[in-house]
Amino acid sequence: MLWFYAFHALIGEARQVKTRRMDNRAQPQPIEDLKAAFDWWREAGVDCEFSDEPTNWLAAKPAQPEPQIKRSTARGPEQQASPEAAPSIAIVRGALPQVLSDFSNWWLTAPELDAGRTSGRIAPRGNKNAELMVLVPEPEREDRDQLLSGPQGKLLQAMLQAMGCDADKVYFASTLPRHMPGADWQALADLGIGEVLMHHIALVSPKRLIAFGGNILPFFGNNLPQDPAVLREINLEGQCIPLLAARSLPALLERPRWKGDLWKNWLEWTDQVQAG
Repeated sequence: MLWFYAFHALIGEARQVKTRRMDNRAQPQPIEDLKAAFDWWREAGVDCEFSDEPTNWLAAKPAQPEPQIKRSTARGPEQQASPEAAPSIAIVRGALPQVLSDFSNWWLTAPELDAGRTSGRIAPRGNKNAELMVLVPEPEREDRDQLLSGPQGKLLQAMLQAMGCDADKVYFASTLPRHMPGADWQALADLGIGEVLMHHIALVSPKRLIAFGGNILPFFGNNLPQDPAVLREINLEGQCIPLLAARSLPALLERPRWKGDLWKNWLEWTDQVQAG
């Protein structure tokens, strides 16, 4: 509290200086030192005058009258929608494309998919009944005309070649329509992006599915704390699709030693699929 009293002392001194200067203009007092003192306190964060009068902070606030809301059935140009009324993902399963050939165009243009935003969207690529469907959380930052055309895509192509997978028989897809760093996955799940994902997989109907990134697994019924190995297949509209969960492609780029774990899991998974 010392600074509190010192501050009031400075204010009192400043008022006395002002009074002396008004009473005796022939002998003005320099105030450079006083200004320096004020500057010092201002640097310390004290920039307001305080009152010694006590305040009852716990006193009940007087009731405020409720605002009168004018209701009107007519909608004029001055009646603008509130921010809360902005379009969001409101997926109606029956309104989704029913054939894969229509899905890409819907993915690029549907306003309900991304709160009305369509710029930056990247379409999936591949054919129905693909030998393998590759699923990533989102397009790469470098993607413009084709999904996975940046560093992640180059790594993936090398991996598929080593695995003996023909890229022409692979379907490439993303869970989100555009690059969305720091996306709120729980909010997206609540809005319905999981419904879109599962419908997309059903339209592709791949023989196998590999998902890169832990953010995708909850859509398949696998909680993030669980071991991805717990989930080995997804049951989709009566069809069981073998699933391999892997770390994200950015993580594999940053930690090359994790590629060995993926390769081991791939071999075990492939043997299990062939044996089944």
